[in-house]
Amino acid sequence: MKASDVMTRNVITVTPDMPLVDALKLMVEHRLSGLPVVDGGGALVGILTEGDLLRRAEIGTESKPSWLTSVFLPGRTAGNYVHSHARIIGDLMSWPVYTVGAEASLVGIVALMQAHRIKRVPVIDKERIIGIVSRADLLKALLRKISRASDVATSDAEMQRCIRAEISRLAWLPRFNVDVSVRNGVVELAGIVPDERERQALRVLVSNAVGAKAVRDNLVCVEPVSGAVIDARP
Repeated sequence: MKASDVMTRNVITVTPDMPLVDALKLMVEHRLSGLPVVDGGGALVGILTEGDLLRRAEIGTESKPSWLTSVFLPGRTAGNYVHSHARIIGDLMSWPVYTVGAEASLVGIVALMQAHRIKRVPVIDKERIIGIVSRADLLKALLRKISRASDVATSDAEMQRCIRAEISRLAWLPRFNVDVSVRNGVVELAGIVPDERERQALRVLVSNAVGAKAVRDNLVCVEPVSGAVIDARP
């Protein structure tokens, strides 16, 4: 999947000269955690996020510099003062903004979010914002995928074939000591695994199989060095 498949297209934006109070009303009314900031020509020039508004004098959460910081790092102190007292978007917005194009993969977008600890990524075409991908958009895409998969019917034989193929694809899963059988949509796992986490991974894999109604876990976890049987199931 790519950005254009999941992005929100009707993006609410603000301008650098907008008062903070107006932006706050938009964020609260539309339940937004961030607002792209655009100039008069529609080009993206920054972003205003909840994180930019955590330290505010009005609610008593502003950063209070120590004496040493005030004396030796006056620039940092001044910057903190701006963020805790400014009421115009241009003084508060974050820059640079990490952006992607419409063809960007979701894998790349998620990596970008994790690397920079951000919750949303504007989608840009010729410097203009055409959409935005937020964590909420990713959750909506996940819901659609899961809902569609659960509606698809499949035979026992096809389900068994797909499960075995997935186990073979994942090289870190045990495959030679594990047997999979399916009857009336109920999947049974039998055999030996060396690690309780592998047992759990197999249960997750099987329960995610299209058409699976239930899982019967008859696996035995045996510690490979001592030969001791481990059972961490509740």
